[in-house]
Amino acid sequence: MRCNQCRPLPEEVARAADLLGRRWALAILWAAAEAGAVRFNEFKQTLEGIPPRTLAARLNDLEEAGVLERRVFDTRPPRVEYRLTETGRRLRYVVEALSAFAASA
Repeated sequence: MRCNQCRPLPEEVARAADLLGRRWALAILWAAAEAGAVRFNEFKQTLEGIPPRTLAARLNDLEEAGVLERRVFDTRPPRVEYRLTETGRRLRYVVEALSAFAASA
């Protein structure tokens, strides 16, 4: 049976799926939600096995999407922290729902 009234996938759903479907993106969101402000090396310790280049790319992707905020502190040596934006905090519910689904499956 074919769907005669199916609508195309909305663009915003496709963009969100593309962003969150990238490897490690959900894990980074989870780590940032759990810890609050997180530094690069803290992400590396929490997300065992993530290559530094991949971590940097995902942090940039999430920052460009408005999910993470990158804060640079003028200290010696410079300190950089990442924290969830308001948009990122709303995505926490998605991560929690996926976690609950995986636990029940």
